[in-house]
Amino acid sequence: MSSEEDSEEEPKLKYERLSNGVTEILQKDAASCMTVHDKFLALGTHFGKVFLLDIQGNITQKFEISSVKINQISLDESGEHVGICSEDGKVQVFGLYTREGFHENFDCPIKVVALHPQFTKSNYKQFVTGGNKLLLYERNWLNRWKTCVLHEGEGTITNIQWRANLIAWANNVGVKIYDFSTKQRITNVLRDNVSLRPDMYPCSLCWKDNTTLIVGWGTSIKICVVKERNATEMRDLPSRYVEIVSAFETEFFISGLAPLADQLVTLFFVKDHMDFRARPRLDIIQPLAENCEEISSDALTVRNYQDNECRDYRLEHSEGESLFYIISPKDIVVAKERDQDDHIDWLLEKEKYEEALMAAEISFKNIKRHDVQKIGMEYINHLVKKGDYDIAARKCQKVLGKNMELWENEVYRFKTIGQLKAISQYLPRGDLRLRPAIYEMILHDFLQTDYEGFATLIREWPGELYNNMAIVQAVTDHLKKDPTNSTLLTTLAELYTYDQRYDKALEIYLRLRHKDVYQLIHRHNLFSSIEDKIVLLMDFDKEKAVDMLLDNEDKISTDKVVEELADRPELLHVYLHKLFKRDHHKGQKYHERQIGLYAEYDRPNLLPFLRDSTHCPLEKALEICQQRNFVEETVFLLSRMGNCRRALQMIMEELEDVGKAIEFAKEQDDAELWEDLISYSIDKPPFITGLLNNIGTHVDPILLINRIKEGMEIPNLRDSLVKILQDYNLQILLREGCKKILVADSLSLLQKMHRTQMRGVRVDEENICESCHATILPSDMAKSFSVVVFHCRHMFHKECLPSPGTFHGVQFCNICSAKRRGPGSGILEMKK
Repeated sequence: MSSEEDSEEEPKLKYERLSNGVTEILQKDAASCMTVHDKFLALGTHFGKVFLLDIQGNITQKFEISSVKINQISLDESGEHVGICSEDGKVQVFGLYTREGFHENFDCPIKVVALHPQFTKSNYKQFVTGGNKLLLYERNWLNRWKTCVLHEGEGTITNIQWRANLIAWANNVGVKIYDFSTKQRITNVLRDNVSLRPDMYPCSLCWKDNTTLIVGWGTSIKICVVKERNATEMRDLPSRYVEIVSAFETEFFISGLAPLADQLVTLFFVKDHMDFRARPRLDIIQPLAENCEEISSDALTVRNYQDNECRDYRLEHSEGESLFYIISPKDIVVAKERDQDDHIDWLLEKEKYEEALMAAEISFKNIKRHDVQKIGMEYINHLVKKGDYDIAARKCQKVLGKNMELWENEVYRFKTIGQLKAISQYLPRGDLRLRPAIYEMILHDFLQTDYEGFATLIREWPGELYNNMAIVQAVTDHLKKDPTNSTLLTTLAELYTYDQRYDKALEIYLRLRHKDVYQLIHRHNLFSSIEDKIVLLMDFDKEKAVDMLLDNEDKISTDKVVEELADRPELLHVYLHKLFKRDHHKGQKYHERQIGLYAEYDRPNLLPFLRDSTHCPLEKALEICQQRNFVEETVFLLSRMGNCRRALQMIMEELEDVGKAIEFAKEQDDAELWEDLISYSIDKPPFITGLLNNIGTHVDPILLINRIKEGMEIPNLRDSLVKILQDYNLQILLREGCKKILVADSLSLLQKMHRTQMRGVRVDEENICESCHATILPSDMAKSFSVVVFHCRHMFHKECLPSPGTFHGVQFCNICSAKRRGPGSGILEMKK
């Protein structure tokens, strides 16, 4: 029925013949016109009959209208009234359910009739006819029909299209539009190619919407938009005007037009280069301002196309469902927009299985699951046939879903073609699980050919997928042939772990020095199993082993670790060192032992250990350090034991480091040490320079300078003396600055104290005299009284205050004065 261009581009439309009753009609008669309603079709024939058809082409009603060709059938929007005209001048307008209406015979052929879109609802029942003039019919209030000529004098009217309040018609000159609401003709679109006979190449008209008219004539297409005129421009002009927004030429002659969203469906009459009639074409085009872009093009194989002229074809469309009817005398073809199912079928036909599967999944709601699986299985078969086993296996996850039977069938198929490895990584291992035998079959296959792949599957697959003991036995059998194979041993340890035989797993991990040994111990609390394996663990990774032992002292005691490491002092030192760093007191009973370990294996940390430890015996440490001639450590121990002069002597004589000697003297802050240091340095110019540069703030430099022998050459003496002076000036400045700060602070505090003492003191009936212990205030406040209140808050009646409490006119509190002078001074003063 349709022949599409041999291209990888997917067609936009699909086609089928309208059959059933139509086939029978066209065998005896020929189609002359057809009108489409959403609910039914109306077909006119050359023998004057009109058939009402359902969408499938079955005949529902038949009307004998004339004995000659039916030229036009028009339906209103409701589909309840029909208008028919024929070549012998008959015009009938009636209700499909009443047959009441207009019946008239004219003396000339009536080419076209058009009902008002709201004919059924309208009281006036308007319609127009076209022959040699355009006539408007409407029923008046007396229920009589009256006629009005809308246009005449420009030849035969061949097409009328009525939309809302706009009537468009075509005659020999061009296309006109009449505004029914204002009773004005608003445009005249002239015919471009006047050389073509209008009866052989009739005009095609189609409303895209209420204001957009599409005109096709010959090879020319114009898109006209009806617009409202600005009120300032009206004058005597119609209130509306037409703007041609697109005009372009086509390659072939136009037989029909229909809108498709913002595109056009165009039926072309085609003649080849020999002027023979070819198959008609149905194109989808995208209109532009001055040309168009072809979206798709299909050549249609309609019956007897070799005998048809341009005027024999018509294109009708159903707006509701995007259906397009191509009418020819002996055939009616229905074009539909291709849906998702059609898209998927085309992809499968082109072996684009991946895209087909994706499209099927996107439209999952509208496609049954087994259809998606069917597409997927076709894709998998195609991939296997091509040898793309990995891709085919990966697609199994998406296609087979949770269908266990399909999964197992595919596994056996992959086994048959020797590709179990390809499908192994995609087998279900979650909610859906296959029989254990399936997984074991794959594991045995890997064990025979690929140890690494086998190990990967054991790591990735949950142990409950297969019989663990059966796989353990299989691995054990292979190890008999290759007992040192680390991959098999590691895998066996993992199998033992899953089987909760941790001791066996731990033994293998330690043997292999495997990094997971610590994780295994922690995860399964195997500390009781490693008490005799501490040396092995530390030989493998000292740092991790020590951290683990220290973190779990409650499970493996320090004493146990020390006992196990007794024969490996270098490992014992690592353990005790980290223990000491964590807590200086935990391993105190091993501190004496640690002195020798530090001296032997880790001298850089010996001195920090001696400084931080309060539990190591100093005599033992001194003995070891002196034996090994560790000068710095010996100096520290001597100073800590109180023999600072010997320590200083070692610094000066053995280290010969004046800087360290000076630092040592500063730390000890002992005048005798400074004297020893000066005495030792007095005949050594480099030492003198060091002393001059550093002792200015600790010892009077004059003591050193006076003892320097006259004539001794001292390096950088001038710079050293300048530094001494600078240090002295700095000290003076610091003292003065401190003095100023002290005076300022003292004054500030004195003022603060004065302000505080000047504040009032509350005296009430609860206060008592510190001498007579009576209430400080008299019971009769009207009488005069005297009270003395000191800043110390002690209170006295004036007459109770002893007279010696004054000094140069200043009176003092006897109680506070007695406290400052000592016990008994208060009593003596009161006796005076």
